[in-house]
Amino acid sequence: MDACDSPSTVRTLVRAVRVRLRASALLVVVLALVITATTATAFAQRFGRRFRLPEGIGSYPPRYPPKDFSDGNFALCKLQYTSGRYEEMGIGWSTDYPYAGVNLMTRLSELTRTRITKDPEGQPTYWVVRATDETLFKCPVVMASDVGTMVLTSQESARLNEYLTKGGFLWVDDFWGTAAWNQWVSQITLALPDATIFDIPPDHPIRHMMFPVDEVEQVTNIQNWMRTGGTSERGDDSPHADFRGIADAKGRLMVVMTHNTDLGDSWERESENREFFETFSPKGYAVGVNVLLYALTH
Repeated sequence: MDACDSPSTVRTLVRAVRVRLRASALLVVVLALVITATTATAFAQRFGRRFRLPEGIGSYPPRYPPKDFSDGNFALCKLQYTSGRYEEMGIGWSTDYPYAGVNLMTRLSELTRTRITKDPEGQPTYWVVRATDETLFKCPVVMASDVGTMVLTSQESARLNEYLTKGGFLWVDDFWGTAAWNQWVSQITLALPDATIFDIPPDHPIRHMMFPVDEVEQVTNIQNWMRTGGTSERGDDSPHADFRGIADAKGRLMVVMTHNTDLGDSWERESENREFFETFSPKGYAVGVNVLLYALTH
């Protein structure tokens, strides 16, 4: 028997082939589920039970990272800020925290080779950071929700400017209507005074990183959808989802904005209602994975 034909070597090769086949099969399934609701149902049956949201949404205390939390793996962080106004159906910085980020990180690790940070129990660690925290600069991607209520101090604005211009990436989601948009613009322009906000065009790389995203879907929170069956949370003032960005001088997107849509709920609530999952989650994850892959490679 040749050395390469030893039982241990054969077993190792068989295991490697099986792992590759499982990964390839998963990728095919997910590519299909972005296109068809039928495949999305199968995806839900396999993955839709892992991170069920417990009672008491909005009551989770922020989980701040230790000073040296970076372990070389991908860490998604949530931006904690002060709210200066109220938006209906929003709860400030903690909107969609923590399970939107936990589920998105999990799917990213399953659909790509990206390694994610995990706690000792093996669960993804979705850290909370403030703009003034030193740990902000160890977060490759920061998410913020309900930013139509955000108020930044001069110190926070300066630190956010430093983070973004040094290569950081901010994605804001789940803010609705004209008043919330104007509030957000008033704050991000404190951090980036020369910012030009633009609609991300169909041919931009972020729309084609892994999945083709021709349109960013309007997703409403699950309670509103179950109550009304609609997706617009502000009526005529939020007719469709907006997919916008701010780029640096070299064209790299620093800030991505998904306005008039709650993509966070398409991840957070994936296991709570099959119809909601089939309607919103596949396309929501397609956008999520694309954005994270863009941020990690640009």
